[in-house]
Amino acid sequence: MTFILVACLLGVAAVQASFALVSRQSITSLTTSQIDTFTPYTHFASAAYCDPSMTLSWSCGANCDYNAGFKPVASGGDGDRVQYWYVGYDSSLNEVIVAHQGSATIVALLTHDVEIVMGGLDSSLYPGISPDIQVHIGFRDEQAQTASEILQGVQTAMSKFGATSVTLVGHSLGAALSLLDSIYLPLRLPSGTTFQTIVYALPRVGNQAFADYVDANLHLTHINNLKDPIPILFPTSFGYVHPTGEVHIRETGEWAACPGQDNPSTECIVGDVPNVLMSNPLDHYGPYNGIEMFC
Repeated sequence: MTFILVACLLGVAAVQASFALVSRQSITSLTTSQIDTFTPYTHFASAAYCDPSMTLSWSCGANCDYNAGFKPVASGGDGDRVQYWYVGYDSSLNEVIVAHQGSATIVALLTHDVEIVMGGLDSSLYPGISPDIQVHIGFRDEQAQTASEILQGVQTAMSKFGATSVTLVGHSLGAALSLLDSIYLPLRLPSGTTFQTIVYALPRVGNQAFADYVDANLHLTHINNLKDPIPILFPTSFGYVHPTGEVHIRETGEWAACPGQDNPSTECIVGDVPNVLMSNPLDHYGPYNGIEMFC
């Protein structure tokens, strides 16, 4: 375990030379209106930190007040061994929302799954997925614990409200779980269903084949705040690769859309935070356009 934590803290910034070409691609700034489109989803991700009894009644304070048209359908987890999660329907967006709680502390994320090894996805949950796709076994095993309940909740919400769009959100560990849900659910839901995944402070989840599958099949945005250390975990030296879709909130207040996988530009998280010693853990929970990741 000590070796793993040292590797995470000191070796997370290994970036292959082949990424250099990516940094020369166009990095664009999001407009204010583009940034504001994420606000409902940021509130949903933050609300996932609330106890399920609160999310089922949708009485979780400012996050619930902002998304007042949300109708909870299902929730679960214990906030410890299984992160809180909830499913429901938002009438203003006409979307089913799936949300996972993140880690209560950064230390909890680092120690939640002390194994850093990867393994394949269970073919009974992910039929037809290539065995070349490898993911962090801790993330994989936790997502499997709630997969069937979440699927049932999404099916109920789609049937009850006539929805055909699903958005998955989460922060930190919750972002990793939501990303795995984003592969799982399309394999189980009607072909006409549309999906998007909007997550915050996403750690690296899988290998190159995983990142390529995400790029080819998902509509992913992963938002990183300032010098947050979590998005540069787990190390590329262990074979982990981020998929595309990064948006990096910079010290200037700019939201930079960074093309490619693990873009090494200093305008993006990998280049801005070359190792954890140069990070700021206080940036992990936000703010994301003024919103902190707490219930």
